[in-house]
Amino acid sequence: MKTVSFGRQQRQVTVVGLGGEGVLRTYGRENEARSVIRQAVDQGISYFDSARVYSDSEVYYGSVWKEDPALRESIFQTSKSASRSRSEALADLENTLKRLQTGYLDLWQIHDVRTEDDLLAISRPGGALEAFVEAKKSGLVRNIGVTGHHDPHVLTKAVQEWPVDAVLLPVNPVEGLLGGFLTLTLPAARKKGIAVIAMKILGASHYILPKFGITPEILLRYALSFDVTVAIVGCSTPAEVQTLAAAGAMPPLSEQERVEVTKIFAPYAEKMAFYRGVK
Repeated sequence: MKTVSFGRQQRQVTVVGLGGEGVLRTYGRENEARSVIRQAVDQGISYFDSARVYSDSEVYYGSVWKEDPALRESIFQTSKSASRSRSEALADLENTLKRLQTGYLDLWQIHDVRTEDDLLAISRPGGALEAFVEAKKSGLVRNIGVTGHHDPHVLTKAVQEWPVDAVLLPVNPVEGLLGGFLTLTLPAARKKGIAVIAMKILGASHYILPKFGITPEILLRYALSFDVTVAIVGCSTPAEVQTLAAAGAMPPLSEQERVEVTKIFAPYAEKMAFYRGVK
């Protein structure tokens, strides 16, 4: 499994990571969730994504890390808070650490920033940004980040103005067509020297996968052909984790291959950009 430095740190992470959704964004499916997490560990994946609002995702992770504290120290655990005030975000962090059964996060992210109003609420006195900065200073989190998949202009502004170490953004052929996250946010992040985590890699590709032979491996290699640090995908079975890990060992798509894949998605761009709130 290929590894890279996470942003400005020397900490190495694998180029693919386990997303916090899939079977992890459920309740009452501990055995299935644990098998997915364990398979990711067995495949050498070191980056593990979650969020306070992802059902019992954090609980599932915590049940595994509790059994093996040394394993927890060897992986890169992330989570997110969608709260907009300092007090609520700190309460989220306290709950997250308890649920993950860990004393710290490798990355804590300001979750799902969509609008200018979000930017104002988070950065005002008493806003959530204060909690994130405090948590990093105290050592409860080692990196802070921001996530978004609605408005690239808003997310770019957060990257440029906030003291973040990472950004989580969508990377797929639809984004290659629409522009914004890949043409504005990604360059802004790289100019700042922060880590870039790719999400929404599969998007709504089930609309065209059977017709054009586009595989999850191709879409992962597409994402990794950009200047991203790590690409994450939520998985529902150990077999899907194996596919994720295998893609992380493959070469990224060439520029010409990327162009050809993007062309296939052109007629479906608006429908497949559902996560932007596009009708």
